[in-house]
Amino acid sequence: MLIVSPFIVLLRDVRRRLRSLKRRVGNLKFSSEPIIRTSNLTKIFWKKSGEVGKLRRRKKEKVIAVDHINLEIKRGELFGLLGPNGAGKTTTIKMLCTLLVPDEGTATVDGIDVVKRADEVRRKLGVVLGGERSLYWRLSGYENLWFFSQMYDVPPSTAKKRINQLLKLVELDKSAHDMVEKYSRGMKARLHIARGLVNDPEILLLDEPTLGIDPSGARMLRDFIKNELQRKRRKTILLTTHYMQEADELCDRVAIIDKGKIIALDAPKALKESVSEIELAEISVEGAHKDVEGRLRSIQGVDSVTADYADSTIGEAVLRLQAKKLERILPSVTKTLVEEGIRVKELKESKPTLEDVYIKLTGKKLRD
Repeated sequence: MLIVSPFIVLLRDVRRRLRSLKRRVGNLKFSSEPIIRTSNLTKIFWKKSGEVGKLRRRKKEKVIAVDHINLEIKRGELFGLLGPNGAGKTTTIKMLCTLLVPDEGTATVDGIDVVKRADEVRRKLGVVLGGERSLYWRLSGYENLWFFSQMYDVPPSTAKKRINQLLKLVELDKSAHDMVEKYSRGMKARLHIARGLVNDPEILLLDEPTLGIDPSGARMLRDFIKNELQRKRRKTILLTTHYMQEADELCDRVAIIDKGKIIALDAPKALKESVSEIELAEISVEGAHKDVEGRLRSIQGVDSVTADYADSTIGEAVLRLQAKKLERILPSVTKTLVEEGIRVKELKESKPTLEDVYIKLTGKKLRD
């Protein structure tokens, strides 16, 4: 009779647990070799200016949408491009997925040049661009996914199985055969994600995926992107957003982009620590008006002021101040608010956010 030592049983159990742990966290170990790389990537557009030249033709104005950006995104990483509208985020995505041809520089996806071998690049990618009109509203959710699966040459037997899995994954299986025109914005956003996965790509390009979705729907979508797509399915994800919280919550690293240029790139925690010398205060007020920011900025020692209005009709807002020494400027701040007839409801110190990083680098709010 074979007797198994308790030590051997314990060793086997430890090995089993280690293998299980490795499977769960293995996706968080990024390969050192970049799967997406850009070198001086540039895109230029020409638009008509207000000036009229010879022959009464409007002169053209040069606009550098993406200005010599250099990125290296690791395999398995969730990388964020954070910046305001018009910063160059979508243009960058469109060059990487071969919809636009760069004017200067190069880009590679898994070592494949996006210009020279565009067809091969497209097979590697799943792309979710903003806007509801990239779906066919007169088709059902299932029919949309079937159409795009055939565009990617997915074999019919594989496509049917995958589409059913994806619809269940994004919680649209019960409305799979409803027309997309009947879907809510959140449902359309989830169908967009499913469409981007229909060819089972290793790399996903997500352009403002939560734009226009209600807070609960956006929260669900963010959880899905982080937990399901990156952690479980081990996708490499390039995400563009102008939501600071989204970039902070989701991304392993963030590149802040402004006027086509990368002005900062690091992990969200490191970026926030770079402005740790700045002291911040949040003041909840009522009766605020458009001139208050200028009045507060004129106070010596105040570095910047931003206002987020919850209700502009009664001037309900949160004023966010940056200063080197809060204790020196707060008496003058409260005095100014009282003189302006603004009621202070709450005053508290706060920690730096990615918007504070952006304000320090550019001198303006992310939304501006």
